[in-house]
Amino acid sequence: MPELPEVEVVRAGLDPAVTGATVLGVTVLDERALTRYSGSAAQFEAALTGRVVRSAARRGKFLWMPLQPGPDDAPAADALVAHLGMSGQLLLRTPGTAAERHERVRLDIQHPEHGEFTVVFADQRTFGSLTLDTLVPTPDAAPGGLGSPDATVPSQVAHIARDPLDPAFRDLEFRTTLARKKSAIKRVLLDQSVLSGVGNIYADEALWHSRIHPGTPASALSTRAVNRLLADVRGVLERALAEGGTSFDAQYVNVNGQAGYFAHSLNAYGRTGEPCPRCGRPIVRVSFMNRSSHYCAHCQPFDKRRDRSRPVS
Repeated sequence: MPELPEVEVVRAGLDPAVTGATVLGVTVLDERALTRYSGSAAQFEAALTGRVVRSAARRGKFLWMPLQPGPDDAPAADALVAHLGMSGQLLLRTPGTAAERHERVRLDIQHPEHGEFTVVFADQRTFGSLTLDTLVPTPDAAPGGLGSPDATVPSQVAHIARDPLDPAFRDLEFRTTLARKKSAIKRVLLDQSVLSGVGNIYADEALWHSRIHPGTPASALSTRAVNRLLADVRGVLERALAEGGTSFDAQYVNVNGQAGYFAHSLNAYGRTGEPCPRCGRPIVRVSFMNRSSHYCAHCQPFDKRRDRSRPVS
């Protein structure tokens, strides 16, 4: 699944095109793209048409576009919410362009300065979705996510924790949570109720940088190790953002259809049998939570009794 960098690349590309834009029309080509929406395709189209988009916002892997209030007789909806799933794409196209391969939904919009655009939601595996949702207050009264100044978040995203790049993310709260968790540290990093946006790729990469074995109990990590790990999580995410995210195929692309190239900078994930960039020993892969973990057994030793991680040299 796309992780924080891939979704943020899409959000940043959409934002200037959709902020202040009016939805001229909506075409649902495949209702499977509306699995999280309780109404019909016709209701979805009617509820969005004529609405003005306020911005493009993101928390973790979730993306939403807050909407200005509609007419009094319009169906209630505060935001258009997108989840990219395994292969979802949000693409910007010029009006009248031919349908994209695997296109599911098309929004025609009019921006007051930049003119007309078409926003295409394409999804090969149909695990992604679009929906309309109400916005609810954030418990900490901080902005709901990057790209929106409002202290609100879609109700379907409210259970998702803040991500490590969010200015309102609380490091102390994260350290306190880890101290209570006996689960493997990688399992905790993937728990979107603890911190969001980190998936299999960036968890493996951050743990490699911190020299922490993915199976180490979270509660066994020292405060120093947790601080180092959080810094490495942020560093990996920021580097991936700078390189447009990680694309192993043509599925994870920006709004212009261009793939990211962080895959060339990976040190552990997907490098089974290749030499560790740090010590030269082979990267190993083990089964973990119906997926895989990649790490260096030499640089990331396992000791459930105490933290044996070391700072990166």
